[in-house]
Parts: sequence; structure tokens; C-alpha cells
Amino acid sequence: MGGTKTSKWFNDLSHLVMVADNINQLKSAIPENVTLIAVSKTKPNESIVMAYEAGQRHFGENKVQEVVSKYEALPKDIQWHLIGHLQTNKVKYIASFVYLIHAVESERLLQEIDKQASKHKRIIDVLLQFHIAQEETKFGLSFEESQEILKNVDAFPNVRIVGVMGMASFVEDQQQIRSEFQSLKGIFHSLKNDFFHEDNQFKVISMGMSGDYQIAIQEGSTMVRVGSAIFGSR
Repeated sequence: MGGTKTSKWFNDLSHLVMVADNINQLKSAIPENVTLIAVSKTKPNESIVMAYEAGQRHFGENKVQEVVSKYEALPKDIQWHLIGHLQTNKVKYIASFVYLIHAVESERLLQEIDKQASKHKRIIDVLLQFHIAQEETKFGLSFEESQEILKNVDAFPNVRIVGVMGMASFVEDQQQIRSEFQSLKGIFHSLKNDFFHEDNQFKVISMGMSGDYQIAIQEGSTMVRVGSAIFGSR
């Protein structure tokens, strides 16, 4: 029995050391202008604390209930990113503390974020999510839909649109992935020229995950969302 406990303790400790090592290696490998989001969904608080102790402050969650419980339990200087699909009826639970909402893909969601941010006297930063993958399962706006939303952007004083987000197709073909990232960068520059020409806050291109973040950075990503390359596979 004692041996089993010792073995589990050793495995837990080695995992935590691995998390810190992975954080340090990633930070030394990516450019300074790229923000690393540690995707901590489904990960225990102990693993998040180890990444935190290694200097990581940006963490990404995709479920509202999970990010709320982690926010309540963990250090308050963590900057929580909501990276998953967000339902309008869940916005109220994160409006008091969320650092950045990555997946805004409708005007209705933007309205709700503005409404809830106003209640907390906050301005919440958001990214517009675009459908750049060939897979139908991915959420996201078309370029035309984003233009319609941005024509009315002054109607949302408690929301600040700071950039764009997208996910490439989950395929082996690196050229396809590269092409999809290039399309998001093109969308970013078009919106910058048309709507945010003098807005220095509109600067985020959130693209790239554990399997493709290096390609994303080559294609202009300023924010990568990395989970398994930090915390290991589930």
C-alpha cells in the first residue's frame, strides 16, 4: 500500500516538474511578441499552480462552470481567457473577472457581453472568431458577417474588440493549415484598415494550438493556445 502511495506521489511530482519544464521551453522558443495561453481545461488546480509558479499568468478554459470554480480557488492575478463556444445565458457568470473572450461569433453574443460588462462597470476585451477551417463543425463568422457587426460597434460601449481568432482544420496537410492561417491574417488586416485604423488596441491574432502553433507564429499569430504541449495528453 505504501509503495502505491509513493509511486503516485512520485508520478504526480514528475508531472508537475514536466509542466514547469514545458512552460519554460515554450516561452524560450516563441517570440516575445507572442502571448502564450496555457489551455488548462480539464486540468487539476495543482498543474495550474505549477505553471503559475513557472511564471505563467494567461490560462484558457472552454467551459464557464470550470473557469468560475478555478477563478475562485486560484491566485487572483491569473488572467482567464474563455476560449470555447460561449452561450449568451452563461456570460453573466464570468463578466466580473474574465480577461479576454476569444470566441465572439454573433452580434447577439456581443450585446449580452456588453450588457453584463456594464453591470460590473467593466469594459471586456473580446476577439471576433472566424470560420477559417474546411470542417463544418467549427464555429465562426464570415468576413461579411463581421463587417455588418462592426458597422454597429459603437452600440457596445462596454466591449472592446481587440482582434481576431480562428482554428485551422485538424489535418496533416501543413500547407492547408498554413493557408487557413494566412486567410485569418488577411481578415485581420482588412478589418484593421476598414474599422480600426487608428485603434492601437486592435492587435491580436489568436491562432495556433499544440499541433500547429509554430506554423501559426510563422504566419503572424500574436497569441497561441497550447494545452497538451504543456500539460501532456489527457
